[in-house]
Amino acid sequence: MRPYIAFIRMPLLLLSVTAFLLAQPGQASASLLTKTSCCTNPQSVEATHGTAIVITDSTNQPQPSAKTAIPGKQSGIQSMTSSSGKSNKDDPSQSPMYARRMLIEDMALVTGIPWYQLAAVDQYERTRSQTHPKKYPKRDGLIAIQFSEIQWSGLFNPDQADHQPETIELFGGIGQDGDGDGKAERSNDADVLYTMARLLLDSGMSKEDFPAAVWNYYQNDRIARRINQFARIYQHFGSIDLSRHAFPVPITSQYSYRSTWGAARGWGGRRIHEGTDIFAGYGVPVRSTTYGVIEIMGWNRYGGWRVGIRDINNIYHYYAHLSGFNKQYKAGDIVQPGEVIGWVGSSGYGKPGTSGKFPPHLHYGLYRDNGYSDWSFDPYPMLKRWERAEYKARRKAK
Repeated sequence: MRPYIAFIRMPLLLLSVTAFLLAQPGQASASLLTKTSCCTNPQSVEATHGTAIVITDSTNQPQPSAKTAIPGKQSGIQSMTSSSGKSNKDDPSQSPMYARRMLIEDMALVTGIPWYQLAAVDQYERTRSQTHPKKYPKRDGLIAIQFSEIQWSGLFNPDQADHQPETIELFGGIGQDGDGDGKAERSNDADVLYTMARLLLDSGMSKEDFPAAVWNYYQNDRIARRINQFARIYQHFGSIDLSRHAFPVPITSQYSYRSTWGAARGWGGRRIHEGTDIFAGYGVPVRSTTYGVIEIMGWNRYGGWRVGIRDINNIYHYYAHLSGFNKQYKAGDIVQPGEVIGWVGSSGYGKPGTSGKFPPHLHYGLYRDNGYSDWSFDPYPMLKRWERAEYKARRKAK
């Protein structure tokens, strides 16, 4: 059993039932699953409508709460140290990314919600904290989903720090006990993730219900669209670790660039340069820098032939002045770092097909979604970082 969570894996047929099981008013709120002992006797499972599933051994005695059985547990994960006291930071299975993935996957088994949908909601909340750190301060723990005290405990609950499931339910709060310790805590990753899962399940259990469930919770078309994009990306690659990037042109090609973000531009009215120009010859391949979904592919009177890609960090990658597109792709397709999406050109500054008004180059821009619109930020530091990483990997491979 994985050390940092209180869930166990069970057959999907059994687990899909658990999403419908709600604690009755006045009853003690047990967890969806409790830890079983490592015995050789077969286990039995008892389920009653309106109560949580409790795993018992052949003596029919409920097993101890997994949370209390995990020494050193904090925010859903054990301290990352081995029994010898040495750090396990170099072990991928001990990394926060791995622990987050395992927690999400196990919650998916418990609730019947696909892991990539739970991961997408969590990832959107993470990006929102990055964009609005004052309004949505970063939450400590593996899971970034946040609920206010009022949401969690109930508007009229006199104890806004309440962690008793019975009184939280009594006052209309949403907090749930997800790990079987008898408490519903906003600081507990399993409780938070399970609470969000229950909210999503209110709209139905089928895959097709997810878009409506997301919209019902956030009441925002833009947010719902982003979360559905994230879910598609996670599902396509089968992983939540999508942090790798690529430089937008091959580092073996002839190119040059410098920081020009914010410089004045005159064509089309007074404006600033919202990107970095990478000068290269006609036909040099232009590559996706990220894992993402192609949002747009077509003509823009400023950028000419251009491509826009959205990544899981809610950043829009803009590639402009292309000479043409890779016809293998279209809007809505998913790409990964290094895949060729087009070629360097000098299109733009006019009606469709206009070209040659400036030297060939790639205009590369980055825009962060703030929930209402995309705003530009300087891509130069990231370009330098990705370029260095590729040179380092190339030297290492020799």
